[in-house]
Amino acid sequence: MNTSDRGSPSGLPEGWAVQRLAAALGAEIRGLSLAHLDDSDIESIRALLRQHHVLFFPGQHLSVDDHVAFGRRFGPLEAHPNLKNPFTPHTSLFELAATHGGVADEWHTDLTFRPDPSVLSILQMKRCPPVGGDTLWANLHTAYDELSAPMQSLCDGLTALHDATPHNHPEQATIHPVVRTHPETGRKALYVNEHFTRRLVELNAGESRVLLDYLTQWVTQPRFTIRYRWTEGTVAIWDNRCTQHFVVNDFEGERIIHRVTVMGDHPEGLPPRWAPWVRPGRLSATSRHDRQLALHLRAQAQPEAD
Repeated sequence: MNTSDRGSPSGLPEGWAVQRLAAALGAEIRGLSLAHLDDSDIESIRALLRQHHVLFFPGQHLSVDDHVAFGRRFGPLEAHPNLKNPFTPHTSLFELAATHGGVADEWHTDLTFRPDPSVLSILQMKRCPPVGGDTLWANLHTAYDELSAPMQSLCDGLTALHDATPHNHPEQATIHPVVRTHPETGRKALYVNEHFTRRLVELNAGESRVLLDYLTQWVTQPRFTIRYRWTEGTVAIWDNRCTQHFVVNDFEGERIIHRVTVMGDHPEGLPPRWAPWVRPGRLSATSRHDRQLALHLRAQAQPEAD
């Protein structure tokens, strides 16, 4: 889709060219500078995000200051809670340099172990290998829509425990609905991921393992995804409320990214239809699977008791 003026049916600014990249999600936007946007341009980007969920802007080459300023147009920024950032003067901008792999090669939505996880992530590829290091995104709206009606009904009534075990902080944990509703569009999204989601709260450990494994694999089917090959200077912005992503760990050479994270979102969904499952009766060797959930629920209840 190419647009020529804001008065066109698409309503986009003059000169912007929008190319849809995959049936599931993703579009590439050309003809603008992210360092020089007015408020109506930001609203146009928000509208494109609602439609495509992840957007790519090649050839931007933003400075650190411009990257941070662009991110702040969408909301408050927050530094990564667990990873150090000694490389840039801005605490709200995170740099990750990797060689021979060392990237986030599990499907995940950013920071779901936080009570108010990331709304948007804005990444700039500063240096990329000549081959490899692509990133994939999955559309969580479509993943939910294509579940059978009985499976949708079951998932609508469940919540899940997320934690920061991949960052060596299992104590950083929270509970979110398995199916969340997007606050801007009202669409439902399947909100579990293999990296941060530990278990389904209302099911016993064995049931949780089977269903959670199924759901986290279901969302990664190729028909729900896009795979993007980077070029240096490309900026990507994606909606963490309805996507997951995965970095392909297949490259040699240096891969450097800059990322800012827009925070302040609280996932909402239908209330759970059942109480949390806590092992009744005597303990056994399998109790270890329930210990984290029991401790988290006890900690959550403690302030109310006080």
